[in-house]
Amino acid sequence: MVDLSVNLNGLVLKNPVITASGTFGYGSEFDDFIDVSRLGGIILKGITAEPREGNPYPRMAETASGMLNSVGLQNKGIGHFISEIYPVVSEYDTQVILNVNGNNIDDYVKVAGLVSGLGKINAIELNISCPNVKMGGMAFGTVRQSAREVIRAVRNVWNRHLMVKLSPNVTNITEFAVIAEEEGADSVSLINTLLGMAVDSESRRPRLATVTGGLSGPAVKPVALRMVWQVSRAVKIPVVGLGGIMNAADAVEFLIAGASAIQVGTASFIDPDISVRIIDGIGDYCRRHSLSRVTQITGSLEL
Repeated sequence: MVDLSVNLNGLVLKNPVITASGTFGYGSEFDDFIDVSRLGGIILKGITAEPREGNPYPRMAETASGMLNSVGLQNKGIGHFISEIYPVVSEYDTQVILNVNGNNIDDYVKVAGLVSGLGKINAIELNISCPNVKMGGMAFGTVRQSAREVIRAVRNVWNRHLMVKLSPNVTNITEFAVIAEEEGADSVSLINTLLGMAVDSESRRPRLATVTGGLSGPAVKPVALRMVWQVSRAVKIPVVGLGGIMNAADAVEFLIAGASAIQVGTASFIDPDISVRIIDGIGDYCRRHSLSRVTQITGSLEL
């Protein structure tokens, strides 16, 4: 038997496969396809302090080897989550992680503070790729001091596992990983989407109403893999890798590069049961290579 469990700095997962925020809804949308409780964890769609309608349509566009999205964190706010969604997701036998977002530090703190009263939520993923409205829309995760301030503020009100999701749209992502570690993050997840755009040549108009959006899917995998490798060498806290993972082989590559766990995102849109098949595939890999524990893969890259 292969031990697939991993310990992310106190957050124990039954296996290293987590579903990425924004690609798996609240989990119940996939109940007809998989046993959600088989997963190591699920990261719920992004939650904000107040309801959001999201961006105007069109807000998704297919690209070569990937997709662009500018959904804009559409959700009904933390109040609705607590009253309507939490009672449902709390029934899953897996780690339920909430993706926390905000336009300013007070928003982040409010959401994290309210979630702290929910016993089933053992971790939050802090999305610092959100625009800081007080700084003219620059993302928290692209300005070092802003990143430091929001992580510190949330750490002060949240005493369970704090995972910080890093933006790849920076010159040196390791600097932001180090800041997260210094400010008390228990782990970091990377990468969030790369900024991109698509144009309709016939109409000469952008394919997204917001012109630009986040690129995900296989196209970003080489960038994500490189950044995971760099960050895993720069910090001591666990790294959760994501970006273009479409199958078990992709997932294993991220583990070899230094990730302790991985997230499956865009692939779930194409194949709703891919996450559980990746779990099985990782187990098969371990057996083929005579590994008794999945943790033996992490950081095993030979240079």
